[in-house]
Amino acid sequence: MDPVPERLRTSPSWLVNQLSLRSRRLIAEEFGKANTPGYHYRLLAALAEFGPASQAELGRRTAIDRSDVVAALNALADQGLVDRSPDPGDRRRNIVTITPAGRRRLTELDAVLAGVQDSLMRGLDPDERRLFVRLLTKLLENH
Repeated sequence: MDPVPERLRTSPSWLVNQLSLRSRRLIAEEFGKANTPGYHYRLLAALAEFGPASQAELGRRTAIDRSDVVAALNALADQGLVDRSPDPGDRRRNIVTITPAGRRRLTELDAVLAGVQDSLMRGLDPDERRLFVRLLTKLLENH
């Protein structure tokens, strides 16, 4: 590998970007092996944690574009991982609910993501990992 200029090696933005690229590649590879797009994990995680939601709310919570949410939910519904039903308060929108099969699939995908985290954070001990997450969270909360 070619050496990287010191200006870049010591630049937080460059380092975060490089780690982000590596993270995205690892997630795509591992979720790909599990035959699951990352969007599916994000939607299942949101439903499991926050409960039933409209498609629009899911898009906002997961930072997924509205048209991509619809396509992902169609695929999840076809697999029996979510149910969609009309909102009793507003028949123009659907409420999405995770199914028991969806919860089981989410647990499987949690294990996949844990493996990605271990690979990504290799070289850091548990205390350093917790500190790293705390610092990233603090930076994100201030922007």
